[in-house]
Amino acid sequence: MDLVPVLEEPLKKVLGPATAKVMAEHLDLHTVGDLLHHYPRRYAERGELTRLAELPLDEHVTVVAQVATARVLRFNGGSGQRLEVTITDGSGQIQLVFFGKGIHKPHKELLPGTRAMFAGKVSVFNRKMQLAHPAYQLLRADTAEDATEAAEAVGSWAGALLPIYPATAKLESWKIAKAVDLVLPSAPEAVDPLPESLREGRGLVPLPEALLKIHRPHTKADIADARARLKWDEAFVLQVALARRRFADTQLTAVAREPKPDGLLTAFDAKLPFTLTDGQQKVSKEIFDDLATEHPMHRLLQGEVGSGKTMVALRAMLAVVDAGGQAAMLAPTEVLAQQHHRSITEMMGELAQGGMLGGAEHSTKVVLLTGSMGTAARRQALLDLVTGEAGIVIGTHALIEDKVQFLDLGLVVVDEQHRFGVEQRDALRSKGKQPPHLLVMTATPIPRTVAMTVFGDLETSVLDQLPAGRSPIASHVVPAADKPHFLARAWERVREEVENGHQAYVVCPRIGDDEDDKPKKGKKKSAEDEAEKRPPLAVLDVAEELAHGPLQGLTVEVLHGRMHPDDKDAVMRRFAAGETGVLVATTVIEVGVNVPNATAMVIMDADRFGVSQLHQLRGRVGRGSAAGLCLLVTEMPEASPARARLGAVASTLDGFELSRIDLEQRREGDVLGQAQSGVRSSLRMLTVIEDEEIIAEAREEATKVVAADPDLERLPGLKTALDALLDAEREQYLDKG
Repeated sequence: MDLVPVLEEPLKKVLGPATAKVMAEHLDLHTVGDLLHHYPRRYAERGELTRLAELPLDEHVTVVAQVATARVLRFNGGSGQRLEVTITDGSGQIQLVFFGKGIHKPHKELLPGTRAMFAGKVSVFNRKMQLAHPAYQLLRADTAEDATEAAEAVGSWAGALLPIYPATAKLESWKIAKAVDLVLPSAPEAVDPLPESLREGRGLVPLPEALLKIHRPHTKADIADARARLKWDEAFVLQVALARRRFADTQLTAVAREPKPDGLLTAFDAKLPFTLTDGQQKVSKEIFDDLATEHPMHRLLQGEVGSGKTMVALRAMLAVVDAGGQAAMLAPTEVLAQQHHRSITEMMGELAQGGMLGGAEHSTKVVLLTGSMGTAARRQALLDLVTGEAGIVIGTHALIEDKVQFLDLGLVVVDEQHRFGVEQRDALRSKGKQPPHLLVMTATPIPRTVAMTVFGDLETSVLDQLPAGRSPIASHVVPAADKPHFLARAWERVREEVENGHQAYVVCPRIGDDEDDKPKKGKKKSAEDEAEKRPPLAVLDVAEELAHGPLQGLTVEVLHGRMHPDDKDAVMRRFAAGETGVLVATTVIEVGVNVPNATAMVIMDADRFGVSQLHQLRGRVGRGSAAGLCLLVTEMPEASPARARLGAVASTLDGFELSRIDLEQRREGDVLGQAQSGVRSSLRMLTVIEDEEIIAEAREEATKVVAADPDLERLPGLKTALDALLDAEREQYLDKG
C-alpha cells in the first residue's frame, strides 16, 4: 500500500511502547492515521456540566462535574477507611469511592467546589450508582500545590470545548487527548480522498482542516464543519468500494435463462392451490427480467418471516431448470436444508419426481446434500448433479466441497445471507461454467440505508405483504421476577393451546449439556449476567421441569444443535405431524421451520436475544389460520434497557421498525465508546439510520465516479483511501459479509 508514510508511522515510535500497546490491544489503533481517525464522541463545555442523570450502568464513562461533599468513613472497627465523594452536575449526582491508601491524594484534592473530569466504570452498590477509584483530572487549581498540575491540565485542554474520546479502563479520555496532541501536526499530510469538484460543489472543508477541527474545535461550528466533511468521507469511500463491485459484476457474462412457455414453471403454477400475492408477482417479474439478461443477477430478496420468499425462490429455480440449467439452494443448517427439501418436494409433488415412475411429463429431480448423509445416498446425489438428472439441489456447506460438480449451474439461492461468509458463496459460484445468477434471501428486514451500505452491490426486492391465511401474532412481556403469577398463567395458556389441538414452542438460550456448561475461555460476563448471577436457562432443564410440572401429561420433546441429524429430523417430523404437543428448543428453530399448527411460543430469558432474533423466532407461530401468541419471559427489572427492548418487540409486528430499533441499540456500543471486541466498525462518524441522505447522495456520486474512471487512475487520493479502508480481505467481506 502506498499510503502517506507519515500517517503509516507506527504509534510506538511516536507515543512510546507502553501507550501504543494499550491503544493497539484495546482500541485497535496502530498508526498515526488510525489515531487521527479516532474521533471524540462528544465534547464537554467548560461552562456546562455533562449529564450525570443519564449514565449507563456497567459502561466506562468520562464526566465533567463538581465536588459537592467529601467525607472519610471508618469500618472494620476503625482499621479500614474509605473516602466517599459526591459529585454533581445539576442533572443528577453520583458517588465516588476510594479505599485504603488510595484515599490520601483525592482527600486533599477533591474538596467541595472543585471541578474535574472523572473516568471510571459505573457500578451499583446498595442500589446506588457509583464510580469506584475513578481516575480524575482537575480542571481548576484550588491549592498552590496543585497550581502547576492544574495549569498544565487546562493548557492541554486549550479551547472552550473539551473533547471526550471513546476510552477504555486502561486509557482515560484525557490520556488519549494528550496522544492526539502529539500526532495532530501530521494532519496536513492526510491525503484527501474526495475529488476536488465534489468537495467544492458541496462546500466541504479540506480533510486536514476537518481533522484539526474535530480534535481541537474552538466553536460548535468547527465541530459541525468537521463532522459534515468526515461523514462524507466515510459514506463516499464505502460507496465507491460497492460501486466498483457492481461495475465489476456488470463486466461478467452469464447465460440468459428464460423460462419455456409450457415447461415446469407453467405446470407448477397451474397446480398451486392459491393465488400469488401482488408482491410475489412483482418480485418474481423483477427476478425473471434479471435472469433473462446476459449479466449475472445479484439480487437481495428481503421479506418478513412468512411472506412467501421460498415460493418466489422456487419459481426462479424452476425457470432456470426450464431454460436447461440447474439451481442450488444453500441453507445455513442441516435442519433448515432438510426442511426446505421437504417443503419444496411437497409443493412440487410429481413435478419433483424426474426420471421416476409416476413423475410428471415436465419434471426434474430435487436432491438433498448435507454433511451427515450416508455414503450411498451421497454418491447418488453427486451423480444426479454431475449428469444433470437433478435440476434442483438443496444443501448446506456440503455443496461447496471440491467433489461436488454440476452439469450446468445457472442459479444460486442463498438463504439467510448473514450466516454465510463470502468465501463460501464464491466457492459455490465458481462451480458454474460461467458465473451463475445469485439470489440472496433474508427474513431480517433491513432499513433502506443499511441495505445501501451493507448490501450496496445488490439490487433489492422487498416482499412486505403476508400471504392470505396468515394470522396475527399477539406478543406480551412476562415479568417472571416481579410477577411470578404471570409465568404460571403463561404455562396455563400453553396447556390450553395444546388441549385445543394446537402445538407450542418453548425457546431457551442454552442447551444445558456438559459441553454447554464448560466455562468459555476469557469470556467476560455482561452486566446483566453479573446482575442476575445465574446462567441462562437451558433446554434440557426447562423441558424436564415442564414435563414434571406445569405441562405434566403433555408430550414434551427437545431439539438442539448438538443432537444427531437423524434424531433432529425425527423430532421435527413428529412435531410437524402433530404427535408432539410442546417442543423445547434452542434457536435452531429460528429460520425456516414451518408448522402451521403451532400457535404459541414462550421465549425464556428473552432479554438474552437480540430484537431481530426475537422477531424471527416469533414468526414461527401464527403460520396457519389460528391466531399466534408469543410470550417473552424475563427476570430483568422494569426500568432496565432490556425490558424496554422487549416492550418494543411486543408492541409492533413491523420488522422494519424493529430493525431500526435494533440497529440504533447496537450502535450504542460504538456511541458509548466501549472498546469493541474484534473489528472496529469502519464507520466512526456516519450513523446509518440518521445519515440516510448523505448515504444516498454518496452512492449516486460514487456510481458516477466509477463509471467515468473504474480504476480511479485520475483520483490517486481516493484510491489510497480505498486501499486503507478496504484491504483486499475487507473488500471481500463487504460483499455483504
